Amino acid sequence: MFYKNLIAIAIGGALGTILRYVLNVYTLFVGYPIGTVIENIIGSMLLGFLTGWFINRKPREWVKVGLGVGFCGGFTTMSTLAADTLFLYQTMSSLESLIYLFVSLFGGLTFAFIGLLLGTKWSEKKEEEKEGQLS
Repeated sequence: MFYKNLIAIAIGGALGTILRYVLNVYTLFVGYPIGTVIENIIGSMLLGFLTGWFINRKPREWVKVGLGVGFCGGFTTMSTLAADTLFLYQTMSSLESLIYLFVSLFGGLTFAFIGLLLGTKWSEKKEEEKEGQLS
């Protein structure tokens, strides 16, 4: 079981990291670290959705850790958020770095909550559909 979890985390992490890299490469032309904001907000929403889904549906542990710890952990990045904030502070202005930090943190928390609500509702709907088919 432990090894299955590690393999799932490794695969999920690799895929999430590759997707993060591609997103950052395709947003470099902006000249602003918008890729990190996008990936952290999307990743937060996805992790919130998965959490809501997993509350009602009990997947295997390797699925939970592969998607949550692995994929979402590889896709999102706190260290790049911190580095980008400091970079903006040093190269642009303290206001821009604060806006970036606020949008990242508030956006991440907001979208994680939205994802949690969506995941919970969707899993409940699927459960109701399943029960309706059994009747």
